[in-house]
Amino acid sequence: MTLANKRLIAIVLSVVLLLFVPLIAMQFTDEVNWKLGDFIIAAALLFGAGLVCEWVLRKVPKSTYRIAIIAVVLAILLLIWVELAVGLFGTPFSGT
Repeated sequence: MTLANKRLIAIVLSVVLLLFVPLIAMQFTDEVNWKLGDFIIAAALLFGAGLVCEWVLRKVPKSTYRIAIIAVVLAILLLIWVELAVGLFGTPFSGT
């Protein structure tokens, strides 16, 4: 198995493990109330960000550029996640 395939498997497993956190939390508290659509959107965001980071690692030769681009990708992921969760910017997509 090549390194690229191992990293893809790691991305998929990371997304699944991260999504288990709210799934398990929903079993113990009423404060976490995710619907199926929430899990689908979260999976798409996490998997998409992981794939973009993987693409950057493969295609960008200089490590300082890699770090900068991946930092921007993760910042965008965080901003989208926060907007969907609490409505930081007040868009129609906010979770409030």
